[in-house]
Amino acid sequence: MTDGTTARPARGVPALAPLASRVATLVRRTPFTSTVVVVMIVAGFATGAFWRAAADQAWYPWVAYGVPALENGRWWTLVTGPFLAVVPPFYLAMTGSFALFVGWAEWRLGTGLAALTAVAGQLVGILTALGFLLVVRGTGWPWAEATSRLLDVGFSAGALAALAVTSATLRPPWRLRLRLALALYVLASAVYLGSLADLEHLVAVLIALVVGPRLVRARAVPATRPSRREWRLLAVFLLVLMAAGSVLSFLLPNDGPLGPTGDPEASWLDLAITVVGAALLVNGLRKGRRVAWRWAVGLAGLNVAVGLLAGVVFVLAAVLEDAEAVLDQPGMFVADRLAWAALLVLLLVGRRAWRVPSRRARRAVGGVADRGTAVTLLEKHGGGTVSWMATWPDNEWFVTADGDSCVAFQRHAGVAVGLGDPIGPDKAAALEEFGVRSETAGLIPCLFSASDRTARAAREAGWFTAQVAEDTLVDLPELEFRGKAWQDVRSALNKAGKQGITHRLVRLADERHAIVDQVRELSEQWVGGKGLPEMGFTLGGVDEALDPHVRVGLAVDADGLVHGVTSWLPVYAPGGTVTGWTLDVMRRRDGGFRPVVEFLIASACLAFREEGAAVVSLSGAPLARTDTSGDTAVLDRLLDTLGARLEPLYGFRSLHAFKAKFQPRYEPMHLVFRDEADLPRVGVALTRAYLPDTSARELLRLARA
Repeated sequence: MTDGTTARPARGVPALAPLASRVATLVRRTPFTSTVVVVMIVAGFATGAFWRAAADQAWYPWVAYGVPALENGRWWTLVTGPFLAVVPPFYLAMTGSFALFVGWAEWRLGTGLAALTAVAGQLVGILTALGFLLVVRGTGWPWAEATSRLLDVGFSAGALAALAVTSATLRPPWRLRLRLALALYVLASAVYLGSLADLEHLVAVLIALVVGPRLVRARAVPATRPSRREWRLLAVFLLVLMAAGSVLSFLLPNDGPLGPTGDPEASWLDLAITVVGAALLVNGLRKGRRVAWRWAVGLAGLNVAVGLLAGVVFVLAAVLEDAEAVLDQPGMFVADRLAWAALLVLLLVGRRAWRVPSRRARRAVGGVADRGTAVTLLEKHGGGTVSWMATWPDNEWFVTADGDSCVAFQRHAGVAVGLGDPIGPDKAAALEEFGVRSETAGLIPCLFSASDRTARAAREAGWFTAQVAEDTLVDLPELEFRGKAWQDVRSALNKAGKQGITHRLVRLADERHAIVDQVRELSEQWVGGKGLPEMGFTLGGVDEALDPHVRVGLAVDADGLVHGVTSWLPVYAPGGTVTGWTLDVMRRRDGGFRPVVEFLIASACLAFREEGAAVVSLSGAPLARTDTSGDTAVLDRLLDTLGARLEPLYGFRSLHAFKAKFQPRYEPMHLVFRDEADLPRVGVALTRAYLPDTSARELLRLARA
């Protein structure tokens, strides 16, 4: 006879089976990590260190490592010390960080290499730190004298070393982020805290970061150039760290290796000014504002100059035997100047990441326009399939004298590169005024990706044109995925349904942070994983997709994992009605649902058709054309050559062929220019517009490839 009482445990057993299976798999994959964590726990119970501070016990000097232990011949402390924690609360941090850092390393690198990395990192970190203290403790350095008398326990140096080595196997952009975070963490801890453990961490991590890529050569991901977003994040990270150091020094003064970290003369007003100023700079640098970059460069340059001047004065004072009167805290002063110097170098090397002009600069070149003016005029007069790109913040805007038309443009190599058609009722008049104003300012005017209508009007006005791309248009009212030609698209839709992949058409700015973070991850992996310069101009990214006017298609499975993403830019008719959508961002997850791009595009087309939209543009791939008989033979050869060079890297023409699956009709897109003699300069400007972060050396290498 059975009843509910006996049945419930029977039902509960299978529920624990998956968890037990995962734990068993984890232990099998990470035997070294699991063994060390178990030994730590056993040692904590056996010694009572779980409930009593180990540092207060009589046996502590016999198990803890440090200069006194080595001088007294207690070499075994290098083996016993790693399995204990100084105080009970540290046990959780020690075992947790070791399990996480070394466990991840063992999972990715294998048991042998992970164990070697952790053990070697621990020993090298401890012995190098103790050797350094032995050398400098007799120099009269108070910190060295005090630290050389300390003892320490724990396996944190080895865990951090394993994490640093394993970071070399990460894909961009996480590789750079993790390695930078580790380096800044150990440097800041060593400067502002300066304990024996901090010194061990500094040595272990810096050595591991250097030798890591060689140790994991077979699995290492090559370092890549940071994208514009990465340059901005690096600068923001460093500036935030410097500001946080100032705040911590004020609130929690400490005697570190470079002297007292607090300024006794500092006030709350000084702290508030520091925090507010840093917040303004961080916000501007994060958004890529050129004006914020200039302020940051100026401030960093001033601090570096002050440091150099103080160094000269200090040397002169030392000669006069009065050096102590110059600086009360020379160590911290030097550390702060070095941090400012690092920020200055970062800002100068990555200067192309901060290209968004200020409103004042826009008024000086393009009249009284700003982005809001461009959006208003576009909604009023309507535009083409690329017209929404004219509202992107990297552009500047020229407004005609009557204030009813504008041209979005970027300045490169002395050329004002207009994007798409002029926005307004009289495109020919707006183009002519734009040309005159540009030439007056010493710039060569041109339009890129102009429509057939604008190209005809330009030729009538004496301009030259050449086809540079093709727009791929799908008419929605009669769209049906029937017939053999649509087999791949139907297959993608059917497979998505069977695998539980759904399509969501959303405003990305309204989505949860978890979804936005996944979209950013997909995009940054796509950019960083190629190891190629990030492109811009008519190619947007996640920042542009976050605009509330933009729709975003997400392919999401039942677990909430985003397998792919597309973004769609609005196409306005006069009066502000959206009559179509243009494809911009198109990303897919590696190892995810394979036909996710076909699924996303097809699903979006069906959704837009139901909303009453007339057309979808799959956008024009730069330098990709089906008809190469242009108006200008020289430019045709230039475009064909550049397209051929970039095809193996970016696949524009392959992408153009992929879009043929959707049976589009094609409309030419043109370059409009004043004089054939301007073409060499225009070619350089277009290259700069699409590859703003690429050096002249890289461009030369690309040309020779």
